[in-house]
Amino acid sequence: MEWFGHSHKSFNFELFSESHLMILAIFVLISVFIFLYRKKLNDPKWRRTEIGSAFSLISIEIMNHIWMLAHGVWKTGRSLPMELCNIALLLCIILLFTRKKIFFELVFFIAILGVPQAIITPALTYDFPHFRFFHFFYAHLMVVWVTLYFTWAKGYYPTFRSFIKLMVFINLMLPVILFINKQADGNYWFLRHKPKSPSLFDVLGPYPWYIFSLESVLIVICLIAWLILRKWEKSYEERSQV
Repeated sequence: MEWFGHSHKSFNFELFSESHLMILAIFVLISVFIFLYRKKLNDPKWRRTEIGSAFSLISIEIMNHIWMLAHGVWKTGRSLPMELCNIALLLCIILLFTRKKIFFELVFFIAILGVPQAIITPALTYDFPHFRFFHFFYAHLMVVWVTLYFTWAKGYYPTFRSFIKLMVFINLMLPVILFINKQADGNYWFLRHKPKSPSLFDVLGPYPWYIFSLESVLIVICLIAWLILRKWEKSYEERSQV
């Protein structure tokens, strides 16, 4: 079971390698498919697929924790589902089960603005066909695809209130993450120090000011995204009233 092992000598991931480019191609193709077939996807028969997708995400996430425990790399300070991508995944699972818009509103901006960056420039060690490769990309791709599905097929467009709810949610989570970081000696959300590798944080100022700078950048980007999508939202509301 080398594909589930701890060593990555035979599975060393390289950015924009053949396997990575294949993932990016699949990402684009299925995203386009969701848009082109959005009307057909808005059918009650897809409810089973939604539930099945939710269970598949739960299963692969459980397997990931089993992998970490089996190889002795599970640590409270880095293995809890506290990163934004992990939180987005949990919100997607709840959204698939409940179809409640509040969960869509919380996950939308994270999924559309944050997760694609992780897909394009993944912080990943293991390449195809290792389990960690499949877990990383399946989880991240599904977060985006589920969000696009509920946007294009189900008409769950974000509003300005959605942006406000996300900001409130993130700021309510901040003290929780700070507490967990302190107790578990972690660095979730990079609230204790910047990442060691070069990143956007390097141009946002020293600690702790880069945290406030990052939130300002997040606010601006989310507002731009909302302004772009506002016309789509109004168009959908007009069609719904016909």
